Amino acid sequence: MNTIERALMHALFAHLHHNIDQAVDFGAFAELNRIIGEKWPGALVVGPGDDASVFRMPGIEGCFVAKQESHCSPCVPRPYDAAATGAGGAMRDITAMGGRPLFLMDFIGTRPLDEEVLVGPCGFSGKCTCGQCKTMTSQERLNLMIQGIRDMCAAMDVFIIGGGLSTSFSDVVPAVVAAVIGRLVTEEPLTKPAKAAGDRIVIIGETAEDGNDTLYRAGIVLEMRPARAQFEEERRTMEASLAAFGTGKIHACSDLGAAGIGAAVCESARYGGLGARVDLSAVPVKVEGLTPEEILICETQSRMVLQVSPADVDEVLTAIRSQGAVAAVIGEITDDDKEIFEYEGQNIATIPNEPSADIVRTLKEGSGPAPGVQPPP
Repeated sequence: MNTIERALMHALFAHLHHNIDQAVDFGAFAELNRIIGEKWPGALVVGPGDDASVFRMPGIEGCFVAKQESHCSPCVPRPYDAAATGAGGAMRDITAMGGRPLFLMDFIGTRPLDEEVLVGPCGFSGKCTCGQCKTMTSQERLNLMIQGIRDMCAAMDVFIIGGGLSTSFSDVVPAVVAAVIGRLVTEEPLTKPAKAAGDRIVIIGETAEDGNDTLYRAGIVLEMRPARAQFEEERRTMEASLAAFGTGKIHACSDLGAAGIGAAVCESARYGGLGARVDLSAVPVKVEGLTPEEILICETQSRMVLQVSPADVDEVLTAIRSQGAVAAVIGEITDDDKEIFEYEGQNIATIPNEPSADIVRTLKEGSGPAPGVQPPP
């Protein structure tokens, strides 16, 4: 298990971001939904477990899509971008299911407004040693987070229809949560699991070095660098994705959020009972000099991955590029039980769909920040 495999498998199999079921009893939710479904048959189309939920409102034609996402820890070093990308990530989840985001509600919990907070790379430790941090009031930080959410909604033509605020939080990390509702525009929801071996994996958008949260949480880097907000690119990726969906040729779709390409590909293949092979050197990049590991796992925003039959690749790429977006074929789904990531012919990481119990135990026991790093809650 090399360093990047450890970081990616820690995200996929140990950290609660991708393993909520280890802390929350989803079986109880399923039983509740089954009972309520007897009163409202057909109302819940896709429940918890995919990029977003899809449901029907009784008496209203068509389906709606809903997603809630938090971006709490990244708001310590970068509150404006983190709040914006939290909202943008929830909107991308709506799009990944085949919907257009329309409405947003947000909740922010923070310290009393007159208290001082440290914003920057040293924010988790509470004392600046890098010379780049700023001390500001909780109110000033709140203003930055609200502005980030507002600017993302403006870029995506999404209403802000409500939310909540609490100033009773005492922790270093604020609570920043966005809930988005959209309308399904595809005939059926696009779900995350891979559907067929041989399908090509198409990426929309360009990758950069920002968004190293997964590496930080795995204890591999000393400083969290949250993803930067990309407003025009986010809108372009949404419109390009919807144009691709309009071809009717998309078999599966995932947005690229936490753990980037690595998580999106691995989860899709694993949930579909398949594998994947990805050529990281085919991924469009925004900056030169990225390492293969950064391309694999960084969390640059405004990206999506789609799966299509080989015969439909050209049609889908044409639809994507009609909206001015960058796109490329980066791999294929395989009839395997693992995901292989290569760069210029060299193996960078191999991720099994079912790691051994010993590996999972090692990931959980060895998780945590590098020496001297204060872990984010």
